[in-house]
Amino acid sequence: MKIQSKHPRSRPSIIRWKILAILVAASFISYVLRTNLSFAAPDMMRDLGLNEVQWGWVLAAFTAGYALFQFPGGILGDRFGPRRVLSAIAVLWALLTVVTGFVPGPEALSTGAIIGLLLVVRFLVGAVHAPVFPVVNASIVRWFPAGGWGMPLGLTSTGLTLGGAAAAVALPLLMVEFGWRTSFLCIAPLGVIIALVWWRYARDDPAEHPGVNKAEVSLIGQGQTAEWVGGTGVKGGTTWLDVLKNRDILFLTLSYSSMNFVFYIVFNWFFYYLVEVREFSATDAGFVASAQWIAGAAGAALGGWLCDRLCARFGLRWGCRWPIVIGMAASAVLLLVGALHPTALVAVSAMVLLFFFNQLNEGPYWAASVAVGGRHAGAAGGVMNAGANVMGIFNALLVPFLSHAFGWTFAIASGAIFALLGIVFMLLVRADCPIEGGV
Repeated sequence: MKIQSKHPRSRPSIIRWKILAILVAASFISYVLRTNLSFAAPDMMRDLGLNEVQWGWVLAAFTAGYALFQFPGGILGDRFGPRRVLSAIAVLWALLTVVTGFVPGPEALSTGAIIGLLLVVRFLVGAVHAPVFPVVNASIVRWFPAGGWGMPLGLTSTGLTLGGAAAAVALPLLMVEFGWRTSFLCIAPLGVIIALVWWRYARDDPAEHPGVNKAEVSLIGQGQTAEWVGGTGVKGGTTWLDVLKNRDILFLTLSYSSMNFVFYIVFNWFFYYLVEVREFSATDAGFVASAQWIAGAAGAALGGWLCDRLCARFGLRWGCRWPIVIGMAASAVLLLVGALHPTALVAVSAMVLLFFFNQLNEGPYWAASVAVGGRHAGAAGGVMNAGANVMGIFNALLVPFLSHAFGWTFAIASGAIFALLGIVFMLLVRADCPIEGGV
């Protein structure tokens, strides 16, 4: 006891957890500001005179921007540091949310012009949200020790799902009171707030933070090899081109893309499905969708924790694989129940539980990308998320086509095929082979 009182700073400081809290908040706000169109879809489609196929193109525009700027966003995070990049893009989130609220209606523009304007705006929204999770990757590898990435990455995924849950409740209520345009203006300032907090508190190098003591710097460095450490910029014997050519990043991207098809069934279509197909009211659908996102938050937190425990016991390769195998298998079964069961309560309950298992995968996937990517963790995460969101474009176009051709039952059930493919691809990923140490 005397020794502890004499050396109060011998225990590691906890600045890394405060950094994580801000990253979780940034994930939360990013999802509030990007899911707004999903919850405003019925009102916006009626107000702007758009049909399901046209709306699918608008959704695909976001995903196109999001996918195309994943890898460049990861490179930006690695080269210029998470502090500058996240601060800049968060301000742009707010600005484009305001712009979306001012898109004119059919009294001012033709349907074609409205669609064209929405395509441009949503593409830009996707582009400025794209770097957030590659930048989170780059932050986690700087601020947490090797083998301890699953939990913080899982918690950032919890932030995004809680953001979806909050938007699912708040936006329908705001729209009932004020309309969709004013509701967008109400939420836009969140982007500026998180940009200011992150810029003021964050540092790219833990050793440069005034609140970090030597014990925490030493703790963060535990287990980090030459493949994982390094400052901003591209250093060492590999370049970002090696990230693109790495076979483990390729299979990881294919697996994560398969999982993301299931995710986008929820993200793009679940609220619309509840209102237009299952005939829920907008507010009731909002509460159901919120429950689904809360279930996803619990799954993301559990998946990150489970990944770290399994990595400690079985190593990175199987520690990252097992939660994904479990989550994807359960997702396939629950998608079929949700699509095929005639009772609305059972079907909707299955879809809520589905998102728990879908988000169970997030922490393990991102931990695997950090482990394989090493000092190029931002770029590796960018490649993985780019491929996953190309699948989002495919989803936005395929699901309305399948619903028109074969009905919504088939459209929803199609996700089970992708869930099973995700398991196959993940079993080929070697998370214990960093790029510079791999073959």
